[in-house]
Amino acid sequence: MKKLLIFSIILIGIVSFSACEKDDICVDGDTPLLVINFYDNEDTTKLKNVSKLRIVGADNEFAYQNVNFTDRSDVDVVEIPLITNETSTTFALIQNSADSEGSETGNVDMVTFNYTTKEVFVSRACGFVLNYENLTHELTVDTDNWIQEIKIEETLIEKSDIVHVKIFH
Repeated sequence: MKKLLIFSIILIGIVSFSACEKDDICVDGDTPLLVINFYDNEDTTKLKNVSKLRIVGADNEFAYQNVNFTDRSDVDVVEIPLITNETSTTFALIQNSADSEGSETGNVDMVTFNYTTKEVFVSRACGFVLNYENLTHELTVDTDNWIQEIKIEETLIEKSDIVHVKIFH
C-alpha cells in the first residue's frame, strides 16, 4: 500500500510539472529596422564609408542614432526605423555634415522609402510586430547629389540582420 501511495505521488508530480509552460519572455519581438549598406560607385562590390554621415527624418528635427551608428560618424552601414503608422518615410542623408551657427553645411540628399505594413503575430509574450513589404525608393534629384544610385536588395523587411538597401556613392 505504501509503494502504491509513493508511486501515485511521483506520477502526479511528473504529470503536474510536464504541464507547465515556459515563462512568457519576449526575445524576438522587435519591429525590424531598415538596413542600408553604402558602396563605392566605381567598385560596386566594395563597401565605402560615408564621411560624417547624419540621417534626419524629414518631418522632425532629430538625427537617428543606434548601437552601430553615431551621428556625424564615418560608416558604411546603418540601421534606421521606418514610420510604422505611415506608408512612406523620408530621410535627409547628409554627407560631410557639420553645424555652422545653427545651420547644416553638409551635402543633403532626400530619400523616400515607400512600403506597406503587415502585422505578424510573434508569440503570446511578444504580441504583434510590423513587417514592411513592397519596399521602393525615390531619390530627390538636385544639382549636387552625392548618392549616385540606390538598389533595393530585399523588398520584404522582416529581419534586421540582412541588407535591404544598397546605396552607391
